[in-house]
Amino acid sequence: MSETGDFLAATMPQLTEAEIAIHNGDAAPRIAMWSPNEPVTLFGAAVTRSGWTDVRATFEWLGSSFSDCTSYRNEVIAAEASGDLAYIVAFEHTTAAVNGAPPKPYMLRVTTVFRREDGKWRIVHRHGDSLASRAAAGMAERLSARDHQAAHMDSPEVTPATPA
Repeated sequence: MSETGDFLAATMPQLTEAEIAIHNGDAAPRIAMWSPNEPVTLFGAAVTRSGWTDVRATFEWLGSSFSDCTSYRNEVIAAEASGDLAYIVAFEHTTAAVNGAPPKPYMLRVTTVFRREDGKWRIVHRHGDSLASRAAAGMAERLSARDHQAAHMDSPEVTPATPA
């Protein structure tokens, strides 16, 4: 197996278990996957934190906020391991309850960075964001319109937009 294949085989079952657990209210498996050694950072869908003390407290808060995970799937888009660093880029598809409300599905775009410490892969950074934010949707729409316009500049029916 390749270095990346070995990394994924070692981490994906544990990562999936940890994500299902936190979405059922148990932060302990996620906390166990993280390195307590600085630097560690979290650019979460809800909050941004740095430093192990703040990151750990955030996971405990998240665990107390989630319950009733009815589904979880980690759709890996890309992954690489080289030496003592590795990453996973994925879409996380989750259905869970937040603060006692009925479970609802949502998807996050997630990048997770790992560092090998004492022979074990530990998470040192996670960046997760929702594809459904209004700002992201608006930006994507503007970029798409601009790309479309640039691709069709020779077409007589397309007139370049002027900034307002």
